Amino acid sequence: MTGAGTGPALRRPDFIIGGAPRSGTTWLYELLDKHPEVYMAKPVKPEPKFFQVDEVYKRGLEHYLRTWFSGAGAAKAAGEKSTNYLECPAAAERIRQDLPDVKLVFILREPAGRAFSNYLWSKMNGMEERPFAEALALEAERERDTPHKLRYARPHAYFSRGLYAELLGPYFSAFPRDRILCLRYEDIAGCPEDLAARLHGFLGVAWRPQDAKAVGVINPSKKADRLTPELRRQLQERYKEPNRRLARLLGPGFRLWDDP
Repeated sequence: MTGAGTGPALRRPDFIIGGAPRSGTTWLYELLDKHPEVYMAKPVKPEPKFFQVDEVYKRGLEHYLRTWFSGAGAAKAAGEKSTNYLECPAAAERIRQDLPDVKLVFILREPAGRAFSNYLWSKMNGMEERPFAEALALEAERERDTPHKLRYARPHAYFSRGLYAELLGPYFSAFPRDRILCLRYEDIAGCPEDLAARLHGFLGVAWRPQDAKAVGVINPSKKADRLTPELRRQLQERYKEPNRRLARLLGPGFRLWDDP
């Protein structure tokens, strides 16, 4: 459903942060919210999820713009964060239809570590009681049986959310490559100023790499549980071919996690 009748005064987002879960999307939000030239849709929680949730999308584009961007004013760049857009092919097509010129930002995390962090998050929030290995084995079955109220949170989608090439495919089909930026979660700790400068450049705002130092740690998981070396090796083996597909999709500019 498009925003027929949307008035010209309504500000449209210039960019969307679309995922991946447990990979630093909130850190990116906080980084950009510090920038004087950037308006971030508020509040950060709950996320808009407008292009993902059928019942919300039916309210129309004008509802989305009035709800999330009425405060954008004359900001040089305005954007939102909805972490689960990455895993929703329908969202890719809806965004293409309604916001064809928007820029898209995704941040990806080494998939074995991302899966375990997702598991810890679900456990911390009372949605997981099984051991991680058992939860992985039951993932497909539990995904099929997820209650309606949790179908967008997908608390048991551990392995499948790391199949990045498959998830990014609809977006790369719908948008020119120069409108999509894929970042690495690991660079938040390793080179945050460089990551910030790259993101600011992509969005066309002044570089403020110093803002990265003030963000800190966002949304940590409890660390009582540990991913065993054996289970990590098993997951990394399962992700080898999906990661090769990701390398072919993103090209040499994206450094995979098993690189030195």
